Amino acid sequence: MNALLDRMWSPVRSLLPARADFATMKRNPRRDLLAGLTVAIVALPLALGFGVSSGLGAEAGLATAVVAGALAALFGGSNLQVSGPTGAMTVVLVPIVAEHGPGGVLAVGLLAGLMLVALALLRAGKYMRYVPAPVVEGFTFGIACVIFLQQVPNALGVGKPEGERVLVVAWHAVQEFMRTPNWTAVALAAGVAAVMLLGARWRPTVPFSILAVIAATAVAQLFHLDDAAPIGDLPSGLPAPSLGFLDLSALGSLVAPALAVAALAALESLLSATVADGMTVGQQHDPDRELFGQGVANLAAPLFGGVPATAAIARTAVNVRTGARSRLAALTHAAVLAVVVFVAAPLVSRIPLAALAGVLLATAIRMVEVGALRAMAKATRSDALVLVLTAVATLALDLVYAVIIGLVVAGALALRAVARQARMEQTSLDLADHSDEEHALLAEHIVAYRIDGPLFFAAAHRFLLELSEVADVRVVILRMSRITTMDATGALVLKDAIEKLNRRGIVVMSSGIRPGQRQVLDSVGALDLLGLEGREYATTPEAIAGARAHLHGAGVLPAVPAQAAAREEASR
Repeated sequence: MNALLDRMWSPVRSLLPARADFATMKRNPRRDLLAGLTVAIVALPLALGFGVSSGLGAEAGLATAVVAGALAALFGGSNLQVSGPTGAMTVVLVPIVAEHGPGGVLAVGLLAGLMLVALALLRAGKYMRYVPAPVVEGFTFGIACVIFLQQVPNALGVGKPEGERVLVVAWHAVQEFMRTPNWTAVALAAGVAAVMLLGARWRPTVPFSILAVIAATAVAQLFHLDDAAPIGDLPSGLPAPSLGFLDLSALGSLVAPALAVAALAALESLLSATVADGMTVGQQHDPDRELFGQGVANLAAPLFGGVPATAAIARTAVNVRTGARSRLAALTHAAVLAVVVFVAAPLVSRIPLAALAGVLLATAIRMVEVGALRAMAKATRSDALVLVLTAVATLALDLVYAVIIGLVVAGALALRAVARQARMEQTSLDLADHSDEEHALLAEHIVAYRIDGPLFFAAAHRFLLELSEVADVRVVILRMSRITTMDATGALVLKDAIEKLNRRGIVVMSSGIRPGQRQVLDSVGALDLLGLEGREYATTPEAIAGARAHLHGAGVLPAVPAQAAAREEASR
C-alpha cells in the first residue's frame, strides 16, 4: 500500500519546490533584491494598465501581480521568470468580460488553473517546443497590434465604444475624438510613450515607464487637468479570499474560454522561460514545473479578485538584465507591489488613464521585433505565409484560433515538404559479374525501383501513379531498404500498386524490407502479396537472381545450358 501511495505521490512531488530552489536564494540576495525592486517599478504601471484593459479595473491587475507573481515564482519551473497580468491575456479576457461579466472572468481563471495543473501532471510541457518560430513571431506581432488598438480610446480620452472587435472599437473611438477632441489625453499618452521609447534607447536599465507615469500624474494634478481622467479609487489592501464569484450553473459555458486561457498561459509562459534561458548561462527551466506553477497561480489569483495570469516576457527580460539569479527576485517584485497596494493606493488612484495608455502603447511597439519579422519573411515563402496568417488571425479572430491556424498551416506545409522528399527512382542493377548483353536483356524485362524517404499519406498517391504507369517489363523489383517511415496509407497504396501490376501480368518482387515496416505491411495484407511464391528477398542481388530465374522458367529468357540439360534429364 505504501509503495502504491509513493508511486502516486511521486509525480506530484517532482513538481513541488525543492531545497535547491531555496539554496540558490542565499547565494547573492543583494542582487536579487535589487533586481526584484527594479522589476516591481517596471511592473506597476503595466499591472495597472492591463487591469484596466481587462475590464476588471486597476485593482485586479495589482492583485494578480502580487498573488500570481509570488506563487508562480515559488512553484514555477524557472528561477528567473516573472508572472502577472499580460497584454496577451488581456486580449483574451475582453470578450469574456463582455459575455460573462467580471465573475465569469474569475471563474475562467480558476478553471484554467485546474487545466494547467492537469497538463503539468500529464507531463505536457515538453510538447510546447514544437511550436514553429513563425507562429510565435506572428502571434507576438498580432498581440502587439491588438494591445495598441485597445489603448486608442484611453489615449484619445474618450469612453470605450461598444463592441468586441478591436479594429471596430478603435475606429469608433477615433470618430468620437474627431467630434469632441481631448488633446490633454493625447498629450499625456504620447508624452509617456515617447519618454519610454526614447529612454529605452538611451538608458535601457532605467525604468522610464514609472518616471513617465509619475511625471504625467504630477502634471495632471499640478495644472488641474480635468480632461485627464484618473484611475479611480483603489482598495487599500487585497480583498479576503472568496468564492462568491463562482456560479456552478454557468461553469459549462465557461469551459471553452477556460481552455483558451489555459492554452495561452501555457504557451506564453513556456516561451518566456525559453527566452530567459537563452539570455543566461547555466539556467534551464523545467517545463512541467512551470505549467504547475502557473496553474497554482491561476487557482489562487481569482480568490483575491485577480485576473488570469501568465509569465511576462518583458518583465522577465528586465529581471535577467538587472542581475537576477534566483526566485528571490520575482518574490521581491511581488512583495514590493504588495506594499504599494497597502500603502500607496491613494496615490496610485490619481494616475491618469491616458498615462497608462501611453505605457501600453509603448509596450506594444517594443514587442515588435522588426529584425525577427524580416528574417522570417526572408527565410522561405512558407515561413512568411505562416507568420502573416497567424498575425492576421490574431487581429481578426482571437489568440487561440490564431495559434491553431498557424500550427495547422505550418504542419500542412511541413508535410508537403517532407512528402516531396519521397522519391522513386529507376536504378541500375549493378551486376558486375554479367556481360553487357545480359545487362541489355535484363533492362528489357526487369526494372528495379529504389524508394527513398517517407512513404506516408502525404506522398503515397503520387507514388501509386508513378508505379502503376510502369510499362514494357515483366518483373518489378522494389528496393525498400531506404524507406524512412511508412504508415497505413502508404502500405495500402503499395498494396494497390502491386495488385494493379499483377493484373497486368507483371510480377512484383521486393528486397530489404525493414523489421519496422513488416507490421504495417502485414496489417493491410501487403506483406502477403510481397511474399507470394517466395518473391521477398533480403538483398537486391538475390531479388535480381530470383527475377531472372522466374523469367527463365516462364520462357521469356532462354534457358542457360545447365538449366536446359537439367530439363532434358528431367523429361526422360
